[in-house]
Amino acid sequence: MSPSCCRRLRPLALLCLVAYVGAGCATPTLSVQDEKKLGEKVAAEALKEPKIIRDNLVRSYVEDIGRRILAAAGPQPFDYTFYVLDDPNVNAFAAPGGHVFVHTGLILAADNMSELAGVMGHEIGHVVLRHVARSYYRNQGTGILATLAHVGLDMFVGYGSSMITDLLATSYVTSYSRDYEREADLFAVEVLPKAGISPLGLASFFETLAQQGGPNPPPFLSTHPATAERIQNVRKEIAERDIGGNLEVEDDGRLEIIQRRIELLTGR
Repeated sequence: MSPSCCRRLRPLALLCLVAYVGAGCATPTLSVQDEKKLGEKVAAEALKEPKIIRDNLVRSYVEDIGRRILAAAGPQPFDYTFYVLDDPNVNAFAAPGGHVFVHTGLILAADNMSELAGVMGHEIGHVVLRHVARSYYRNQGTGILATLAHVGLDMFVGYGSSMITDLLATSYVTSYSRDYEREADLFAVEVLPKAGISPLGLASFFETLAQQGGPNPPPFLSTHPATAERIQNVRKEIAERDIGGNLEVEDDGRLEIIQRRIELLTGR
């Protein structure tokens, strides 16, 4: 990696590159404690980011969905935090230690609450199933961490606030294996009904994005390849489970209110 390339890496994105492309490490999985420490660093940088939406109504809406999913998932080792990023790209991702980022573009693209919850359930699943920690050592021997370790922490101080979506998602989400993606999908299918939310939103959202994507799919499909086979698998898993009725798809217009508020806040 050239010095000019390093200079273009912005602080939080660089942090996640350091965190997720470990080299020369002996253990196969990042410990819970170490993941928490990395999460604290991510949070500290995220809170400096001007693209974070700080509107209480928007934040509370997203967090309420996240907390419902977590309550259904059972006890967790992390204190989860949910952030909304002012970014028109249809995307969401989870960072170390239970920090979940949702783009405004994703919220605006959702047709109903269950679609948004489906994507959030998938991302929470990556953390619950320790995919975040296990991905830390996925690319051992690449030398990327060794390169960044010499310059990374110094750059956090020198480059000020960053656009955290430049590299953050693609720096590690793309390293998830196809098996990890299947496991996160299955987690969402299993936990959403326990939270009283229809898991069909996950499949319908993938289908809508796939139809609209054309040759240049939205970032969420680029980093989480929602192939026809994967969508079929999600629907098959739902069909094979004895999922009771009365599961929420809509939420009495709350999503629409939040979407309009985001449009006012962002000018989109």
